[in-house]
Formats: sequence, structure tokens, C-alpha cells
Amino acid sequence: MSRPQAAAGATLVSSVSVAPARSAPASVGVGPGPRTIIGNARPGRRTKVLVKRLKKGDIAVLDHHDLDRVSAEDLIRIGVAAVLNCQRSTSGRYPNMGPLLLVQAGIPLVDLPDDHLFSVLRDGDPIAVEDGRVLREGELVAQGIVQDPQLVRQATEERRRQIGEALESFAHNTIEHMREERELLAGRIDLPQFDTDFRDRPALVVVRGVDHQRDLRALRPFIRDTRPVLVGVDGGAGAILEAGFKPDMIVGDMDSADAATLGCGCELVVHAYPDGRSPGQGRLEQLGLDYKVVPAPGTSQDVAMLVAAEKGAQLIVSVGSHFNLVEFLDKNRRGMSSTFLTRLRIGEILIDAKGVSRLYRPAPGYRPVLAMLGVGLAALVAIVWATPGLREVAQLLWLKLKLLLGLG
Repeated sequence: MSRPQAAAGATLVSSVSVAPARSAPASVGVGPGPRTIIGNARPGRRTKVLVKRLKKGDIAVLDHHDLDRVSAEDLIRIGVAAVLNCQRSTSGRYPNMGPLLLVQAGIPLVDLPDDHLFSVLRDGDPIAVEDGRVLREGELVAQGIVQDPQLVRQATEERRRQIGEALESFAHNTIEHMREERELLAGRIDLPQFDTDFRDRPALVVVRGVDHQRDLRALRPFIRDTRPVLVGVDGGAGAILEAGFKPDMIVGDMDSADAATLGCGCELVVHAYPDGRSPGQGRLEQLGLDYKVVPAPGTSQDVAMLVAAEKGAQLIVSVGSHFNLVEFLDKNRRGMSSTFLTRLRIGEILIDAKGVSRLYRPAPGYRPVLAMLGVGLAALVAIVWATPGLREVAQLLWLKLKLLLGLG
């Protein structure tokens, strides 16, 4: 697989000699020295928040245990020059796809032994990464291990064959949730009155997840024909706007949606802890936006699905959510067990976006109908004009019409 061109803002040099810049991010120079990548450091302990301020050519500094697929896809899309992770990018617990996607895209991934970089680096500091060493102004500030592409591929395949332990842990967490949060599965959840009407309408719940952009593109005919309620879960609201639609409701703790998205005019629902605490309320109050609060266990994705189901949606289409074991594990949160239980509660009205896009046949729309009418009218005119008797009748009718309209 060919490597992408070097990201803008990242400079590639050699530790032995410097040669003219090349398009591919390979070692530059005549000598055999290791490749050096230079860029601005962007540290962030929450990857989903960090990606909003990353630019092409930056060096991302993460604190992300078991780097997941969605985060890796964001880093690749932005075009970072390198990724420094102050946690283990893969623990071996399950085959998380993040490291493999990064190395396949030609982006160097370095695992560091601790989070020392967060205390010595400031946002925007120019740093150099060379063979696992992190340098600032020529001074060594950290030393890590470069994730070799071949070894990452081999380790991923090995973990796929040994997924049983991860499955056992997931099942244990699910059982714990059933004991601690029974109301999520069968109890009553108090919901406020919403302005958004779900009754007898399909609902589209969009999460910033695996293939969410591709799924939204595939669902354009479905959205056009059925006019579903569009619900964005935190950053999923931004994805709805990017696809050219406007969300009807945003549900979440409001940490992944920017101010412009929150102020787009849709209904805002803050997901609070069961005891009523909610970090998202403060942000919305600072922005001067009205909102409603739903205290509930589980994740914001769970709350969005429960709101749609409890308020009478006839169908819930999940976009960017998790539907297989590896995707559930790759999210790397204990809360994924609550999502599994939420799916059990909602039942048969929940369907994945990929299933809808494969089964749904869009209505033809008005253009084919107009085209057929145009062809029929043209054929009628041709027949009348080619038949002398019909042509004379048409001319008489036209004269009468002109007299009636006062055009003669």
C-alpha cells in the first residue's frame, strides 16, 4: 500500500544529511539515518476533543489506552504528521483497530512509557520525532517505542484469534449493569416534554462512529423520502450538518459539539448523571441556550435511543453506532455494556443504517414523472400535426380559445 504524501507543516529530514523534500514521508537524505519528523505538538488527554483543534502536519500527543478505530480515522482524515501516545496504543485485550489503521496510512505511532510529555510540552511547541525519541530545541524530552507496521499487523491477527477473554470481560460487565441499572432494561425513565414530535415517524440517531459519514451519504434518499427526526449525539450533530441536513435534536453532555452546531436552532437535551449532575449544563448556560435535562444511566447514545423509543418513533435507524463484538470492544468503555442492554429494551424497531441503505428502494421523485409527461405531450403534438383532420380541429380550438381569452 503506497504511503500518502507528507502532511503540510511537517518537515522530513535525515539525521545524517538533508536532501530536497520528497512527496512521500520516507527517510530523506543519502545516509541510512532514521527519519525525523518536525511539527507542532498538540497535547490532549481526550482524543475526541483534541481532534477539533488539530491541523494538518501537527504532531498529536494522546493519552489514549487501546486506541480505537474512530479516533484513528479522525487523525488520518486531519493528516497529522505523527502520533505520540502516553498510554499503550494496544493492551492486547482485544484486536483494537486504531494502531493498525494509523501505520497502514503511513503515520508514525510512538508509544511512550508515561504521561511526562503533558507536563513539559505546551500547545504549539515545535518538536521533532526521530526513531522513538522526542526532541524539543535539540533536547531529549521523551523516549518511546515506534510501532512497527508488520508487528502491529501480526499482533492484531493474533488478538483476533484470542478474543475469548475480551468476550468474557464484556459479558461480565453486562451482567454487572443488569444488576446495578435494572431500570435501563425494564424500568420507567422519566422524560420531560419535548418540542420535537417523534410519534409515528422514523428517527435517525447519528453518533460519531465507524463509517458514519459514508452511512449518511448512503441514506440521503431515505432522509429525502421519509423526513425522519434527525437526532445527533454530541459530535454526531456536526456530522448531520456536514451532510447538508439540520438536526432536530442534540442529545449528550455537549462536549464534542462546537458552539455553531449547538446554536443551529434545534432542541438541546443534556444527558445528566442519575443524581442530576451534568457538566453540559454549564456550557449551554454560558452560550445562553435553552435546554432540557434527562437524568439517566448509560451513555448519551442510550439516552437518544430511549427518547426516540419512548416518544413513539416507529423506527430507529442507528448511524455510526456499534453492531458487532469488535466494534463494541473497540469503543473501549464499560458503558458499551449499557448500550447492549438498551438495544435489548428497544427491540425490533432498531435497525442499523447499513441495513436500511441496502434494503431501502428510494421513490422515483418528480423528475422521472415530468420527463414521461413531456415525452407524452411531444408525441401527442407530433401526431396532431401529422394528421390533417386533427390539425384543423386543433387550429379551430386554438381560435376559440383566443376569442374566449380576448387575445384575438
